[in-house]
Amino acid sequence: MPDLYDLGARPPLGEVPRQMHAYVVRQHRFGQPRDAWQREVIPTPAIGPDEVLIYVMASGINYNNVWAALGAPVDVIGERQKLGEPEDFHAGGSDCSGIVWAIGKDVTHVKVGDEVVVHSGWWRPDDPWVLSGRDPMLAESTRIWGYQTNYGSYCQFARAQAHQCQPKPRRLTWEAAGCFLLCASTAYRMLMGWAPNIIEPGDVVLVWGAAGGLGSMALEITRALGGRAVAVVSDEAKRPFCLEHGAVGVINRNDFKHWGRMPDTNDTGAYGDWVKGARAFGKAIWDGVGEKVSPRIVFEHPGEATLPTSGFVCATGGLIVICAGTSGYNVTMDLRYHWMRQKRFQGSHLSNDAQAAAVTRLVAEGKMDPCLSRTYGFDDLPGCHQLMLENQHPYGNMAVLVNAPAPGLGAS
Repeated sequence: MPDLYDLGARPPLGEVPRQMHAYVVRQHRFGQPRDAWQREVIPTPAIGPDEVLIYVMASGINYNNVWAALGAPVDVIGERQKLGEPEDFHAGGSDCSGIVWAIGKDVTHVKVGDEVVVHSGWWRPDDPWVLSGRDPMLAESTRIWGYQTNYGSYCQFARAQAHQCQPKPRRLTWEAAGCFLLCASTAYRMLMGWAPNIIEPGDVVLVWGAAGGLGSMALEITRALGGRAVAVVSDEAKRPFCLEHGAVGVINRNDFKHWGRMPDTNDTGAYGDWVKGARAFGKAIWDGVGEKVSPRIVFEHPGEATLPTSGFVCATGGLIVICAGTSGYNVTMDLRYHWMRQKRFQGSHLSNDAQAAAVTRLVAEGKMDPCLSRTYGFDDLPGCHQLMLENQHPYGNMAVLVNAPAPGLGAS
C-alpha cells in the first residue's frame, strides 16, 4: 500500500496509509488565516481504544479555527503541549462528514464503512463526572474537537471519539452533511437543553446574528419545533434569507443606536435615552410577531453590545441563553428587570450526544435545512477563514470538500 494517497483516491476500506494531506497552523505562522493555514503532508494519527478514524468527505468552516489561526485568544498548540501532547502543529476542523475507516478495540456502536457526521463534543472517557452518568458537557475534561484537540476535519483522515459519530442523513450530499452540526448542536442545546425554558409551540424566540451559521440553525430549529423566531440582522440584504429559513419577523439592529454597555442607572438622562431605545426595540419585536408578546427565549451570542437589551426585552420568567461574546465579554444589565421579573441568564456550550442526535434527526427527517451557503474546494480553506474573520462570508454555513468529488465529477 502506498504511504500517501491523493485526496479522493480511496485506499482499500480499512487500510490506513502512513501519511495524509491536511491543513495545519504552526506557531510561527500565527496571524491572518489566509497565511496561517497551509497545506502539508503529516503522519496519519493512531487511534485509541474508544476512537475512530474518519475518511473525511467534507468539512464545515467555523470561527473557532479563525482563533486557532490567530493564536488568540488561546494558543491551542501551546495549550496542548502543556498537557504533554507532542505535536507542534494544529490540524483543525470541528465539523465533518465521512466514512468510518478504522475503529478502536472498545468501539461497538459504529463499524468500518459507516457513513457518519461528527459532532464536536469531546471529553475524557475516564472523567469521573462522565462515568457518573451526568451531562458530559459539564465535565472538566470537555473540549471542542478540532479546536482544543488535534487531527480534526481539515485532515484527509480525522481522529474522533466514537460517541461523536451520528449517522449521516441519507438525503444530504457530503457537503451539506458536513457543514451544519457544530452550529446546529450548539443551537439545539441552547434552545432545548435548559428545561423548563425550552421551546414550546407558539413561543417567541429572539435570535441575534440570525443570518450566520449559528443564527440560521436557531431559526430552523425554532420553526421545526413550533416556535416563532424574530431575527436580528445588521443588513437589510439578510432579511429574505432569514424569512426563508423560518423567521416570522426581522429587525435591522442598525435602526437603533443604544447598543453597548448600559449607562449608569443614576445618570437619569443617559439611562432614560437607553430605556427609550430598548423599549423601541421591544416594540419592533411585537411588530414582527404581530402581537404584544415578548420573547420567552433570547438566543444570545454578541454579549457586550446586546445583553442589556436582551435582559430588558426578555419575557417575565424567560431565558437569556448565551454561547459566546462576539462583541465583547464585559457585560452590563439592569438587575431590577432580572430579579423582579424572575428571568434566567444561562451560559451554554456545544452539546452532548443526545442533543447532537436529536438535531441530526430533525435534519434527516427534512424538518430542518442545514443552510449550506456555498461549497469550496479543499485549497480554498485558508480563504474561507479569512472571509469569516472579515465578516464577508456567505450567509448560513460554508463547506469545503476534502475527499468528496466536486459536484458533477462523481457521486456525492
